[in-house]
Amino acid sequence: MARKASLAKKSLATVCVVFAIYAFFNIFNFPSATSKLDPNLLLDFSDRTSISSSSSYRKNLQIVTSVKIYLYDLPHRFTYGVIRYHSLARGGRPADDVTALNYPGHQHMAEWHLFKDLTRSDSDRSESPVTRVSDPDEADLFYVPFFSSLSLIVNPIRSEPGVEPVYSDEETQVALAEWLEAQEYWKRNNGRDHVIVASDPNALYKVIDRVKNSVLLVSDFGRLKKDQGSLVKDVILPYSHRVNSYKDDVGVGNRGTLLFFMGARYRKEGGKIRNLLFQLLENEEDVVVKHGAQSRESRRAASHGMHISKFCLNPAGDTPSACRLFDSIVSLCVPVIISDDIELPFEDVIDYRKIAIFVESTVALKPGYLVSMLRAISDERILEYQKELKEVKHYFEYGSSTVNEIWRQVAQKLPLIKLMINRDKRLVKTNLNEPDCSCLCSNQTGILASA
Repeated sequence: MARKASLAKKSLATVCVVFAIYAFFNIFNFPSATSKLDPNLLLDFSDRTSISSSSSYRKNLQIVTSVKIYLYDLPHRFTYGVIRYHSLARGGRPADDVTALNYPGHQHMAEWHLFKDLTRSDSDRSESPVTRVSDPDEADLFYVPFFSSLSLIVNPIRSEPGVEPVYSDEETQVALAEWLEAQEYWKRNNGRDHVIVASDPNALYKVIDRVKNSVLLVSDFGRLKKDQGSLVKDVILPYSHRVNSYKDDVGVGNRGTLLFFMGARYRKEGGKIRNLLFQLLENEEDVVVKHGAQSRESRRAASHGMHISKFCLNPAGDTPSACRLFDSIVSLCVPVIISDDIELPFEDVIDYRKIAIFVESTVALKPGYLVSMLRAISDERILEYQKELKEVKHYFEYGSSTVNEIWRQVAQKLPLIKLMINRDKRLVKTNLNEPDCSCLCSNQTGILASA
């Protein structure tokens, strides 16, 4: 039995390697690979070479034939009902028409922007990489518009003693999983051709194993196991920036602060480095590090601080990524990223080495290293970073450019989805504990430091 198990593991490993190579060529050589698999899925990537060899970035892709996507008409409980309960929990009045309620602002608003994009008219979506279809039989992909991140924060953090919560996120997650599992199109391919947003690291935590076959739109893989999420299967989303975008031109003359950080000093898990960095940096004369909680006043202070700083510190939070990175980008404040396991959105389009500085955690904690390294960077080099940031910041401002780029990333998964669906139909199922072959390539090796 041991020998058979060993042979089975070796066979699976071989299949995974072959699959990874296949996925790599499908993703990064998309036109030639997909033209053999599906003539209806052809995107023009002719300018990819110029992206990697110059500072100009692609703002639009020419769509030959877009991927067809079906928007599930979920019960209001999972969409506008979540907004309703969020409002009621904060003293809002009951609404006769829940669809008229405003979605509240927070750092994981991608779920709202994608949903609203799919409800726009066809004429308003002419440049989108995905086309909404009304007949599910025509669809390549199925979008599940559950507001999973908002659902997490419906109940106020502090509720009155003896008062029952007005809403249960866990019950709603379970109800969604049960609703999906009853759908014909979910059962057809075990959810592999479905797209679900789980932007907050804790979103869908109760039912993640029941929906993990889907294309998950996530901020990072910090809370996901190896068999639940990966770069091959899923898409990394940018957080919604919470500070004002910088509107002036590039320049260092009005940026008198060397390094700026404002946020929670004490975090769990990977974010423990924050307190250590505070201890190293808080007494540096041209460095501002402040503890700050989520509030309008804090956002205003952070916005001002980022706009007058050359560099913005971006350490890991409870998980590898945080919204502060995207606040830095739209502020043209050069991000200094200290998060060894971070994954970044749109990395096939954006060379982050041109817009950010990466420092390995152990190196960043050497006394005096970080500030000495930053002070040695010339104004000319900072201007180069700022120019690149200005070129790419439209990807992170959640207009049509951001949404279309997310859809493009989703559309690129279609050849992989079809491969996995067809592969599942003929495989003999086993009880091996190794991750499915579609769950590969998350960051297991950390980063290469910039300095």
